[in-house]
Amino acid sequence: EEEEEEEDAQTESGFANVLVVDGVPKVSQEKYQKLTSILTKILSGPGHIRENGLWHPVDEATGLSKGCVFVEYETPDQARAAQAALHGYALDKAHKFSATLYDEAERLAAVPDEYVAPEPRDAPPPENQWSWLSDRRGRDQFVARFGDETEIYWNDVAKQQPEDVYKRSTWTELFVLWTPRGSALATLHRQGVALWGGDSFGRLMRFSHQLVQRVAFSADERYAYTFSEVPPAGPRDPLRFLLIVWDVRSGRKLRVFEGPQAEFAVGAAARPDGGLAWDAFRWSGGAAPGAPSFLAHLKKGGVAVYESPDFGLVDRKSVKLDSVQSIEWSPAEPVLAAYQVEEGNMPARIMLMRFPKKEELRAKNLHSVAGVQLSWHPQGDFLAVAVEKWTKSHKSTNTHFELFSLRERDTPIDMLELPNKAEKIHELVWEPRGVRFAILHGDGSRLSVSIYSMRDGKLPGARGVAHLHTLVNKQASSLHWSPAGRFLVLAGTKQTQNGLMEFWDTEDMSLLSAGEHYMATEVQWDPTGRYLTTVVNAQNSTDNGYYIWSFAGQLLYKVERNRFYQFQWRPRPPTLLLAEKQKAILKNLKHYSKKYDEEDEAILMQADTEFLAAREKQMEEWREWQATKAEWAAEQAEAKKALLGDRLRDGDFTVQLAEVTVVLEVKEEAVKL
Repeated sequence: EEEEEEEDAQTESGFANVLVVDGVPKVSQEKYQKLTSILTKILSGPGHIRENGLWHPVDEATGLSKGCVFVEYETPDQARAAQAALHGYALDKAHKFSATLYDEAERLAAVPDEYVAPEPRDAPPPENQWSWLSDRRGRDQFVARFGDETEIYWNDVAKQQPEDVYKRSTWTELFVLWTPRGSALATLHRQGVALWGGDSFGRLMRFSHQLVQRVAFSADERYAYTFSEVPPAGPRDPLRFLLIVWDVRSGRKLRVFEGPQAEFAVGAAARPDGGLAWDAFRWSGGAAPGAPSFLAHLKKGGVAVYESPDFGLVDRKSVKLDSVQSIEWSPAEPVLAAYQVEEGNMPARIMLMRFPKKEELRAKNLHSVAGVQLSWHPQGDFLAVAVEKWTKSHKSTNTHFELFSLRERDTPIDMLELPNKAEKIHELVWEPRGVRFAILHGDGSRLSVSIYSMRDGKLPGARGVAHLHTLVNKQASSLHWSPAGRFLVLAGTKQTQNGLMEFWDTEDMSLLSAGEHYMATEVQWDPTGRYLTTVVNAQNSTDNGYYIWSFAGQLLYKVERNRFYQFQWRPRPPTLLLAEKQKAILKNLKHYSKKYDEEDEAILMQADTEFLAAREKQMEEWREWQATKAEWAAEQAEAKKALLGDRLRDGDFTVQLAEVTVVLEVKEEAVKL
């Protein structure tokens, strides 16, 4: 198999550490030594020149120097650094250096004077990157990483086991990541990022970025950025970063951000150690076909927002927001939520702004704020702001919620306070494709889960926050709504909770099932909301692997893998069906379900037939083997008869059974009495 992951190119000439500097003055023998000394001083600045490593050639015909210098540095890295530092260096008004690596100069010299067009080659037809969506049985795919292996499977629930799609050893050096719509899989290497897709998972694109650490894609998959930290050159130098924005289809580099991390590590974008969080740059939410994508990051006193395709600043200037602390894009449209901290006489502020017009949709001032958490509805219909406020004594805090309704005129705001305002709020999670949300709250190991609706139950369709139900004394550390809504999983993924799972139907608040995946560390719904995965990764030394559950909490199958690192469902693109068509399908679901039940039954029968056929094949192989041994046994019997003669008669031999004890191991342990 072709090795896709290439090492850095090594030069064949052996002159990777040699630099050619042109643009040097041509001088006579009287000035030659002085010029050489000046050049040695300048050229040794970016790196160490080897002994006798500077050659300043002279034209024997004229007696003048040739106007160029060959410099041999100690390492190729020093030569590259010198090329970057010296190219364009002005020695005086009349002489500017042109620095080229020797290998590059040699390559350019070998280019013929006349252009010869290459022979045209037929490009292979591109593979269909969406073929997996046409699976006859409507199955979903997922990727799993364990040990040195990366494997892609179909989730084959009918056969209660995963079905192989593609597998490869040492495919990535860090992690893998599906693109937002599932068209490709990204792998990270020392040299950069590679994208893979199609039925054969061939390489689609490669982004060259040395020592890359992260990659993030725009919602429409047209753009991506790669991120890495740049180690400081010296102990006193600041920690720097490099972020490159790419065109995914062409692989073209669109924009580069680089510099000291401290200049960009503002508010929530700063790590505890003062460094820059890799996700400090945020892509905007799902864009309509043909609509631009936006990339935003915090800066001191504002937010910088860049617009595709060239990623220049929107209106050529940043949005001025004093004391801005955090930002969050709506998942569905280019609406940015920003939080500005309280400072002096200026109150804290929550602001919503739509791009590219920079239209302020709504703002809310807040006082005595200790902290804020922004939570968007998956379809961008609502924004919840958990506001932690200081009490009058300034010794404790209370929490309430500011709820923005973006689909209503003028973006109205509702306020919600829990009965016990002093309780700790662990998380708020919105129901996808719905109007409800769940809050995990409480102190201690037993928490409560409260479910609310953004529709007042007194008047049909009227806006207003209504309490629906509260579940108490739950061993849960996280909440997980089905992507289809309605079903909610309470997961206990902390070590003290033993991986307890409760599956709830929020329509009638009935507990469908309760299960356990001991030491589970992750919970993931598949993109359709039909199945749920619980994972024990390599953070735990034992029982690594994953369980696949139905939406109702039935354990369907489980897979154990040592050194299990990563599980990720393959995302699906947004549906092309209109809302009316989707409603019609739901209305006639019983009609469709009968058809699919018949198909599932046929699959099970086929599986039984395949099992029986496999067992019959094994029996036939056993009979064939037994027949060959029967011939051998007959030959042995004839040989015994010829050797023993009359002594072979029955009764001449007796069979005795003897019991033999063999000590395999002796282990002594001290026992406390």
